[in-house]
Amino acid sequence: MDRSRPFLAVLTATLLAATGITALSSAARAADADLARNGGFESGLDGWTCTAGTTVTSPVRSGSSALQATPAGSDNARCAQTVTVRPDAQYTLTGHVRGSYVYLGASGTGTTDVSAWTQSAPAWQQLTTTFRTGPATTRVTIYTHGWYGTGAYHADDISLAGPSVDPGQPPAPPTGLRTGTVTSSSVDLSWTAVTGATGYAVYRDGTRIRTVNGTSATVAGLAPQTAYAFQVAAVNDAGESAKSAPVTATTSAGGGGSPGLPPHALVGYLHASFANGSGYTRLADVPDSWDVIDLAFGEPTSVTSGDIRFDRCPAAECPNVESDADFKAAIRAKQAAGKKVLISIGGQNGQVRLTTTAARDTFVSSVSRIIDEYGLDGLDIDFEGHSLSLDADDTDFRNPRTPVIVHLISALKTLKARYGDDFVLTMAPETFFVQLGYQYYGTGKWGGQDPRAGAYLPVIHALRDDLTLLHVQDYNSGPVMGLDNQYHSMGGADFHIAMTDMLLTGFPVAGDAGNVFAPLRPDQIAIGMPASTNAGNGHVPPAEVVKTLDCLTKKVGCGSYATHGTWPALRGLMTWSINWDRYANWEFQRTFDGWSG
Repeated sequence: MDRSRPFLAVLTATLLAATGITALSSAARAADADLARNGGFESGLDGWTCTAGTTVTSPVRSGSSALQATPAGSDNARCAQTVTVRPDAQYTLTGHVRGSYVYLGASGTGTTDVSAWTQSAPAWQQLTTTFRTGPATTRVTIYTHGWYGTGAYHADDISLAGPSVDPGQPPAPPTGLRTGTVTSSSVDLSWTAVTGATGYAVYRDGTRIRTVNGTSATVAGLAPQTAYAFQVAAVNDAGESAKSAPVTATTSAGGGGSPGLPPHALVGYLHASFANGSGYTRLADVPDSWDVIDLAFGEPTSVTSGDIRFDRCPAAECPNVESDADFKAAIRAKQAAGKKVLISIGGQNGQVRLTTTAARDTFVSSVSRIIDEYGLDGLDIDFEGHSLSLDADDTDFRNPRTPVIVHLISALKTLKARYGDDFVLTMAPETFFVQLGYQYYGTGKWGGQDPRAGAYLPVIHALRDDLTLLHVQDYNSGPVMGLDNQYHSMGGADFHIAMTDMLLTGFPVAGDAGNVFAPLRPDQIAIGMPASTNAGNGHVPPAEVVKTLDCLTKKVGCGSYATHGTWPALRGLMTWSINWDRYANWEFQRTFDGWSG
């Protein structure tokens, strides 16, 4: 949308009349151009890279849109764009802002980087600063940001006035376009970088659907079992190249599914190899309410061996333990009743790092032996602690490079192919390895972050069509930022609602709008909660459990967090553990039974 600038027009006319400026000098002033792209945010965030920004229709200074960005935690909600400039030239940066401690500035000037700010702007306030570029400077980054924990700010009508640069020629078309992971609802694309390109436009079936800065993108929101054609074009200040040669991909049918599960399912871990303070519970004594029973735990002979062993609880620790024959008979009885019994690998003490292909192959063969010996329905991955982490150069969850990640994905795909479509595959990561990826991924662009941050995301993404259930552990967790850019803490329904909404809505990884983790299907999601106060930090009373389920499936009884949808097909709940729930007189089970009817 073309935005009028009545103030500039009146000012120009007044100056011309007052000073008698000649036509020649007027033409010279016309050489100054507004170099900011989409400074009025009329085209969404096109041209801008924002860590926590969106466009809104109110308040706006002019036109129909403005920027709203919300600082939170260590993120000051910076929005920036890089502009081509002329060396040794004078520029004026102007913008209008609302909010507290809002900044407008320029970096990479080649001389002195500058900024302007306001402590408080309850109404639109103009910020202006000037700079001169260095003798070799051709690119400058302009930005706006707020301050940590001060609430949302707004920005509109940002302009950079100064000498323009001959944009030259549009870049050449990209080459090497190829598909990566293809799921039932998304396709990963990558291509070769083009010299002189500042971004890339992605096309689906001839329609431009997004722009990205890098050489990869995930196209989400696709229909299952549908063929699509994709192209990309390179972009710079001079324009857009011709489109690349097309590639085609057909989305899958979503073969992971939920084989044999009821519409709403209850998942629980059974202490099969130890007792702890909750006591040992025989498998035959587990009530029929439990639809998926995870046998805890299979553990490795060493951290990097990949050799998984399942040792049942010894009689010295569990005096009432059943015999192997009775245990196997109980598995068959549960399966005859329509229940699923899985071996869970890992847990708090079972660190598993598949650092080599040999460890990967040993993992596959040893897990297969356990499944075959006990006639189990599948596998649960409960890798915690330092089992998964990302190497410093592993920055794209769609194309992982870290051996422990790549080998785990390969091993799970092999097991799925070996046992077929009825194989049940579940995962129980902690929030640190999944939802924290909204803010942080691995060591980060500049290093220094915990390499485990978001480390489960490439595994979930690669296996999303083979994954039966994802039940993130919404317990023993620190505060985590939700999609509202606010931190949420354990202890109430809002935490569970916010964490689950992220999985069902999808989110940009590490705030990168070009690197989006696509949503999972609601039938793939169960919410992980502790069964009692003894079971783990973050226990919530029954009323908060019901509030969580009602909000996500019916959008009733919601608290302060606003979800991005309603998901009646949400699969259900997971708990640690069946033993602790028995210890608490089956309160968790009874709560779920009452809700699910």
